[in-house]
Amino acid sequence: MFNISADDLRWKWEAISFNTTKSIKFFDMDACSTIKEQLQREKAIELARLTKAAISSRSQMSKSGPSRGGRPGGFVKMGAGKKALDGTLRVGLASSRLTSGFGADDKRGVAGPSKVTFKGPKNDEISKKQRAYRFMYEKVSERSEVLDDKIDEFAELLRDQCKIADLGDPAAATEESTVIVGRICLDSESSSQNVKLNEASLVIESSRMLASGARVQVKFYPGVKVRGGPAGVGGVQWFPGAIVALKGKNGGGGCFMVEEVLTLPLLPYSPASLGTGVKPEPRDTAFSMFIASGPYTPDTDVKYAPFETLFQALLMKKPDVVLLIGPFVDSAHPSIKDGDIDSSPADIFHDHFTTQLKDFLNLSPGSIVLLVPSIRDVIHNHVVFPQSEFQSEYAGDPRIHLLPNPSRFTLNDVSFGVTSVDTLFHLQKEKFFKAAAEVDAVSNGSSLGNDPMSNLCRHIIDQRSFYPLFPVPFDLSGDVNLDVTHMEGLRLGSDPESPQEYTPDVLILPSRLKQFSKVVDNTVVVNPSFLTKGFYSILDYQGHGASARREKISVSIVNNVPPTQPTQNP
Repeated sequence: MFNISADDLRWKWEAISFNTTKSIKFFDMDACSTIKEQLQREKAIELARLTKAAISSRSQMSKSGPSRGGRPGGFVKMGAGKKALDGTLRVGLASSRLTSGFGADDKRGVAGPSKVTFKGPKNDEISKKQRAYRFMYEKVSERSEVLDDKIDEFAELLRDQCKIADLGDPAAATEESTVIVGRICLDSESSSQNVKLNEASLVIESSRMLASGARVQVKFYPGVKVRGGPAGVGGVQWFPGAIVALKGKNGGGGCFMVEEVLTLPLLPYSPASLGTGVKPEPRDTAFSMFIASGPYTPDTDVKYAPFETLFQALLMKKPDVVLLIGPFVDSAHPSIKDGDIDSSPADIFHDHFTTQLKDFLNLSPGSIVLLVPSIRDVIHNHVVFPQSEFQSEYAGDPRIHLLPNPSRFTLNDVSFGVTSVDTLFHLQKEKFFKAAAEVDAVSNGSSLGNDPMSNLCRHIIDQRSFYPLFPVPFDLSGDVNLDVTHMEGLRLGSDPESPQEYTPDVLILPSRLKQFSKVVDNTVVVNPSFLTKGFYSILDYQGHGASARREKISVSIVNNVPPTQPTQNP
């Protein structure tokens, strides 16, 4: 009836959406009805205008006589109104493109066949709304319930693995040893003074279901042991918020004496990660991936020179996947804080990222781009952790995928986990080490890793959380605005591919600590550092095979320097 192309229909819907909200609404049957009503109104207005013009023209013709072979009082030729209306609709739709968001007047490249199959978080409206939850509405009862649920979850896992009938209460005096599960905390006096966790300030908190939520001081027997931990560590590392399992007893002295530290059940790896049950595929599953983390411009200016250098490398290498981690427009940048900028933050993002990424995708049509926000991104209105993805207006191309923070996704069935929060630095700052004798230690060759940095990474894997600390360190609270009631979004094992939880094959953790790439318990952990420090990472996957995934993945840390120009002979 209205003879509108698919592109014009999309532009029309975007214009209607931006006239009512700040984002593009989901297109459904209600949207069809809205567009139909809008077009009918426009058609009625245009027909009324044409009719008025025809009557005026007929009146003038009756006064001036026949013209161009016409007869006096002749009517307008049938179909003239329709042609004029179609022209008006086309003009209206074309002009609406200018108000439909970033890149509306840009030429879009045609997506080519991609080597990479991307599967990310659910993108329906309900899932998006759940991730973009209202914050600053937490209740104390809800926070405590979420914290208790995490303790109870690990307690149930320990029961199943160790065949323990009943878990003990650390506050109850007993003559025999018992096993307890709880959260490591600072005592109340140390918490108020911002003291780092140490043996004198160490307490354990149980859940209300296990032991009425009591907090009890923890002390160690001289010959304390750690059972089932990685070989070569020589003890245990704890931090506020860590869930632990301890064996010992409370002899009535007001503290729990630890005889043995038990290793919690580990999150399993998928059969494909271990190289079992992998079916040969006729297609090529190998891919290359660039990984970079912001800030993308130094504190001295907002010219984004480091990103320009990275962009030149993208044009040269044409990787299959580009993963960019925020902050993109950093709220901590001096010029942003002082308001010493000439463009809006949204325009800065569009000029330095959207435009450049579109140019890259036009040159490499089979590639895709993944964007992960940061708490410090001034262009994002959801400044809590876990954090929703950017609004759709910041994509500008169907090959640019917007991911939440943290996020789990797969590329050719290789599972990834990524967050922009510097969890490693927070763990390094808050950790407490206790030497202990190893019993039944696990040794798995070089893939296990027992150096200090590997142990930090192992905390994230063992605790099954992208951010296992609680509470957030006081002096670092600006980096993480933690929403406790939505800690379900921090689960490490939530896989978009499977209802069962698995440890990711690759874990990407940008940190101010020194850049590295390590294999920790069959997971490849990458710290690409920050682009302003001059580093990013390149990941190459060789494709599916019978061997474990970690053996198929290679990561290199690259110094982000401008490409050298070839010298010309005089």
